[in-house]
Amino acid sequence: MPDTILLIWLISIAVFLVIEILTLGLTTIWFAGGALIAFLAGLCGANIVIQFVLFFVVSFIMLLGVRPSACRKFNSKRIKTNVDSLIGTECKVLEQIDNFNQKGTVLLDGKEWTARSAEDMILEVGERVQVVKISGVKVYVTKLVARQPQNKKEEV
Repeated sequence: MPDTILLIWLISIAVFLVIEILTLGLTTIWFAGGALIAFLAGLCGANIVIQFVLFFVVSFIMLLGVRPSACRKFNSKRIKTNVDSLIGTECKVLEQIDNFNQKGTVLLDGKEWTARSAEDMILEVGERVQVVKISGVKVYVTKLVARQPQNKKEEV
């Protein structure tokens, strides 16, 4: 039985490492560390209860204590584009938007974007539209309803 549990810890280490390599989420690596400590404890003769306690304690301490600083370090070079801030922005149709023919462009924030209608409508050149979604290099827009002019108060 002791050899079986040691083999299970080794397999667990391998599985956690493979999952980490495939996902790169800095999540399962900490469980691989916990499994390594449990394996080492098993080699030193610790019983199975102590091995499992060490596995869970070490894994969660590493997950909650080390992961946030590791994420900051590894994600510091990631470029943020703030593209989500463009959702809700009004823009102008420069080329007719026609989803069926896969064409259309809008002028958004001073730049031309490939556009598609979120409602599968044909939108004509010059129409005012609003961005509802961005997927890759395409913006999905809906037609804006015309605003009613506000009555100006007469100046005395």
